Amino acid sequence: KGTKGKIGVSVSPAQSGRIWAIIEAEEAGLYRSDNGGESWIKTSGNRDLIHRPWYYCHVFADPKHADTVYITNLKMWKSTDGGTNFSEITTPHGDNHDLWIDPENPQRMVQGNDGGGCVSYNGGKTWSTIYNQFTAQFYRIDTDNQFPYRVYATQQDNTSISVPSASAYGAITLQECTLPGTGESGFIVVKPDDPDIVYIGAVGSSPGGEGQLQHYNHRTRQLRLINVWPEEQFGWAPKDLKYRFQWTFPIAFSPHDFGTVYACGNHVFRTNDEGHSWEKISPDLTRADESKLGLSGGLTVDSSGAEHYGTISIFVESPHEAGVFWTGSDDGLVHTSRDGGKTWQNITPPDLPEWGYIFCIEVSVHDPDTIYLSATRYKLNDYRPFLYKSIDGGKSWNSINGDYPQSEPYTEISRVIREDPVCPGLLFVGSETGIFMSVNDGKNWQKLQGNFPVVPVYDMKIKQDDLVVGTHGRSFWILDDLTPLRELAGQSSGTETEISGIRFFPPRTTYRRTLNWSVNLYLGDGKNYSPDFGLPGTHYQETTPDGEKRFRHLDMGENPPEGVIVNYFIESEANLTPEKPLELIVLDANGAEIERFSTKKTDEKSDKSESEESEPSDEKPSLTAKVGFNRFVWNMHYPGPEVKIDKSLEEAGYKPLGRGEAGPGGGPIAPPGSYQVCLKSGENEIRHSFEIVKDPRLNTSPEDFSAQFELWFKIRNRVSDVNSAINRIRRIKLQITELLARENFNNSAEEKSFGEIQKAAEALREKFNTLENELTQNQYETPSDRLRHPTMLKQRMEALVSVVAVADAAPPQQAYSVFEHLSALIDQRLAELSELEKQEVVRLNQQIDQAGIRKLQG
Repeated sequence: KGTKGKIGVSVSPAQSGRIWAIIEAEEAGLYRSDNGGESWIKTSGNRDLIHRPWYYCHVFADPKHADTVYITNLKMWKSTDGGTNFSEITTPHGDNHDLWIDPENPQRMVQGNDGGGCVSYNGGKTWSTIYNQFTAQFYRIDTDNQFPYRVYATQQDNTSISVPSASAYGAITLQECTLPGTGESGFIVVKPDDPDIVYIGAVGSSPGGEGQLQHYNHRTRQLRLINVWPEEQFGWAPKDLKYRFQWTFPIAFSPHDFGTVYACGNHVFRTNDEGHSWEKISPDLTRADESKLGLSGGLTVDSSGAEHYGTISIFVESPHEAGVFWTGSDDGLVHTSRDGGKTWQNITPPDLPEWGYIFCIEVSVHDPDTIYLSATRYKLNDYRPFLYKSIDGGKSWNSINGDYPQSEPYTEISRVIREDPVCPGLLFVGSETGIFMSVNDGKNWQKLQGNFPVVPVYDMKIKQDDLVVGTHGRSFWILDDLTPLRELAGQSSGTETEISGIRFFPPRTTYRRTLNWSVNLYLGDGKNYSPDFGLPGTHYQETTPDGEKRFRHLDMGENPPEGVIVNYFIESEANLTPEKPLELIVLDANGAEIERFSTKKTDEKSDKSESEESEPSDEKPSLTAKVGFNRFVWNMHYPGPEVKIDKSLEEAGYKPLGRGEAGPGGGPIAPPGSYQVCLKSGENEIRHSFEIVKDPRLNTSPEDFSAQFELWFKIRNRVSDVNSAINRIRRIKLQITELLARENFNNSAEEKSFGEIQKAAEALREKFNTLENELTQNQYETPSDRLRHPTMLKQRMEALVSVVAVADAAPPQQAYSVFEHLSALIDQRLAELSELEKQEVVRLNQQIDQAGIRKLQG
């Protein structure tokens, strides 16, 4: 009877004709029909079941038990007596919106809430965690000035969060995240000169009354409530309140005085004492239309503060001049003040339709009078973009929609707009489905896709050379290295960076970061459950379509590339020919080659004398060659030992089940300094210089880095010496084995002569065995056998690398002592090998020669 609102319906599979309906009405409650809807009975009018119907109002029938029914809202409810009585089912998170019940086994459920998705196999008694999926919904984001920088955001129905942009653990784990306050809804800003101080908008997730504003101190882990007007406002219409603060009210530090903070309701407020007091510095900068400031919710009043209208939605102080302010409102007005808030002017773009939501105002860092503005009217069923630019401080505006999607059948709203602080006219816009980019100041737009998901983008920041993105449903994303996009947007003629239709971009300055030695210590096939010692996290290795092996993290963030990012752009397939494979050569500052990589995978042998028959233990990464952008990451390591162990000479017939533990691998890491990278296509080449710089948190000196590199390089060369010796020994032993396998002789004299050769060969083989066993441990049948058999010279020298490489620091003095000790022992063994080759192998060959048998080769 009477007015009806939202209705949730579920038809029972367990009983024909039974229908459940949760109804928002004057007589709200749960209703049931047992005759296909011809008549209804009200089974419960408990208000807990009809909580906030505009937001929830869902009912689900059990597929096997006719009297069992579930209702989801803030909590989850279950009835087993036909809807009369209900008990609560505790879920991992509140705000429950959906439920799937297995039609064959009702004990198996999947439940969706504001925290994520959860699975139960026992009818809701226990649930899986929500911390295994990237579903965070962020509103506004910020970054701090630490190294690595951290990313902050307010996340829907959860706490505000701080996440590192990079980790020493190989992946970004939940343990490294912090919770600065409990803001689920609004702006979040970090004090530029003190990352421990954070201001958070927390409407909907904090006590304190109207416009919940939090001040969080990481050092003390104390949170203060500093609302501008902390009077409780639940149940009141916005027009009846002293001030109006919306769900995502703006908060901002002054770029000229970090002790000054601004917060905006329908007025702009300023504090100079960390929120202990506030000064109003503007009139009402909205339309303040009372017809739109009544109670929200419709049939069921719902006045939580989240729906307040007629408020300031964006505030910016010019980075060029203190006291020059810009505001936009959620009801479509734009204002500016050039005298610290004493006077304000309405500068709304005249062709912007009324009631638009001014989402973002961006003051160009390149020009104080250049302003960008993005607005949207999707709440009015208008999905067109509204992108503007002013070059006269807002006196006039021009649309920069360009060819941005704006007509049927495909339109894209425009939320946030950012200009690159390095390259003027390089613009990014966050939309409902992703990110659009313009390299020519809005004349043309194109979608940035790659591996970025189709998802609403609510905010973006450009930090250093990265584009940091806050999505509404897929957490944080970072586009590492904007250098190639800046090059595309720049004014270069391209002659310096283009060969044969391939554009080659200069690498950005790269920080040398060191991962923990134990990263991927227990890496195995399939899923792995710890990225580093003692840290939980699930990931596995996959091969990309380009053939690159990389980790896919299921409940951790991905680290940025560990190395120097090299970008190049191939214009068309015509520029790709098998006869001209691309080569990338890394060189030091003096032009000496460090390593080269190619698009052409070959089995070519090195021209180094000792390595003609040696086989690398790890395949060298190849360059990709596809139309469009290509990326290669040099891991900053010099090559490993020039001579590898020749696998074809190994005698072991076993194949270990396990794999070895992770080690430093490769050769020494390049010390901070200047380097070059060369891209070759046929006879043509381009070179760029780049810098590797140290982690700014370190006080390591250039001399320390040089000392580390030099000792590491010496160790590498000594391992190469040992490998070469082992290959020589095994090559001779193999020939002796083949010699001793001879069975047919022409006469008894030849057989007698061979008997003497056999004795000498067996004795010589035993000497080589002894020498080889002193150089390397041959009894290892599995990596874990190192606990059963003593490490020999090769393994001991290789293990010394960890002591040298574990940190960006000079090696300890004892590392030098161990190196000299091991190196002396290696020299002794190499001298013994040389003596055996010069004396006993020569003698044996003389006997063989006299017998007319093929000689041993060294």
